Amino acid sequence: MEVWQALILGIVQGVAEFLPISSSGHLILLQRVFGIEEPMVTLDIFLHVGSLVAIVIVFWEDIWEILKNPFGKMTWLLVVGSLPAVIIGLIMYMGGILENNFRSGLWLACAFTISGFFLLIADKMTHTPKEEREITFMDALIVGFFQALALPPGITRSGTTIMGALSRGINRAAAAKFSFMLAIIAIAGAGLLDLVASLRGSSYHETFADASNIGAVPMLVGFIASVLVGYLSIRLLLELIKRCSLKYFSFYLWGLAALILLDYWIVGRFF
Repeated sequence: MEVWQALILGIVQGVAEFLPISSSGHLILLQRVFGIEEPMVTLDIFLHVGSLVAIVIVFWEDIWEILKNPFGKMTWLLVVGSLPAVIIGLIMYMGGILENNFRSGLWLACAFTISGFFLLIADKMTHTPKEEREITFMDALIVGFFQALALPPGITRSGTTIMGALSRGINRAAAAKFSFMLAIIAIAGAGLLDLVASLRGSSYHETFADASNIGAVPMLVGFIASVLVGYLSIRLLLELIKRCSLKYFSFYLWGLAALILLDYWIVGRFF
């Protein structure tokens, strides 16, 4: 892999993981554009770890408070909020659903379109008086079910969880923060599933053989880009969510879906 390709993938991971536009959908799209047919397990794991590092940097004070009080309310809120995605994700993984589906151009176009409508709906929710300290376990569970909707690539995880939180009356700032805290478990789980899926039916040597093909420098560049851009994206969304409409992300996703459909039905260049 070329260094510039890894750089772009790292940047896209950093942007799309935290802004409500779906990192998984964008990475699949870019792999098609770059003509990458084989799965890049090692690079995907590096990019996910980069996203985790970005979250830890931004929310290190909150994470430290959780570590100091591991049985506090926020810990259990995050556990409850993660359960739906964990359970449904394992069921889909065991059935091979996530591995074998949701990678076509038609699906990506549909998923981006659905994500756009989710964001438009979220933007209409204005009665959101709840502060972070008022989040209940039922709120966390409902947000968790919304997060499970984003298991297929192309459905925005941050967008669906923020929509779920807003639907429970949680204010925008608290909704975004809770979404990012949930992302710690979600991203770690996604990286672990990538690793387990690659190990299933193959040897450790075969699993990590792609690392030598990708190269150490591209992996490092992708990781650093994921960390730096992820950090900036989190900071950006935390500000945008307070003062900017989410519908502008909807317009972007719908435009991207239209371009994918154009290629899928007429051009046939990538799909």
